[in-house]
Amino acid sequence: GTAEAARRAVADGVDVLVVLGGDGGAHLAVQACAQSSTALAVVPAGTGNDLAAALGTTSVDDVVTALRDGTRARFDLGRVEHGPWFATVLCAGFDSAVNERANAMRWPAGPRRYDLAILAELAALRPRRLVVETEDDVLELDALLVAVGNTTSYGGGIPVCPDASVTDGLFDLTVVRAAPRRTLLRMLPTLRTGRHVDHPAVRTLRARSARLSGPSWVAYADGERLSEVPLTATCVPGALTAVTGAG
Repeated sequence: GTAEAARRAVADGVDVLVVLGGDGGAHLAVQACAQSSTALAVVPAGTGNDLAAALGTTSVDDVVTALRDGTRARFDLGRVEHGPWFATVLCAGFDSAVNERANAMRWPAGPRRYDLAILAELAALRPRRLVVETEDDVLELDALLVAVGNTTSYGGGIPVCPDASVTDGLFDLTVVRAAPRRTLLRMLPTLRTGRHVDHPAVRTLRARSARLSGPSWVAYADGERLSEVPLTATCVPGALTAVTGAG
């Protein structure tokens, strides 16, 4: 499979591993390239393509130009304790339910799939008890979603952690506490602009590591299902060498 081919390529010492796909395919390649000398290049061809966007390689031309020019940079990665690496956002709650629904949908293609999944999941929305522990904070609340961002965006360009940086050695966390459905409907348009972080129902944190716990929370990372919480994620500075575009 893709994961085994990627591992073999890195073990053989290839200079660059080029992946054609979306965040799921990139997620597999990240497992192989993390903390290695092999650089990762992502040619976007999936539903979300959020890692490709973060790397500035939003088209085949971007990747070809970056490979020709040799532009590379070191990026932070997240690592789940006793689990995988992730490059973009780890999430649980409403956003992971949206991921689950979007992954099961065959239509439409692209980011619109996430928009429809969001509307469908709103009807079933139920807050649950969540505990978020970082090196500086402990939050215990009834929450709807938590996002642990290495990059800013998930779901095809939704900037859930709009101020996240892949070079600061820290996660940005966004937590949405329980709120009436009509409040959330008003908040939805601001998700696309990153202005949701100004809403009173939203709490943001910045941390090197985060432990999530609570009943019936399922975590996703890079758009792929991980496991139920509890889990601990840590930001590992400069763990990935990536081929980067100008975007």
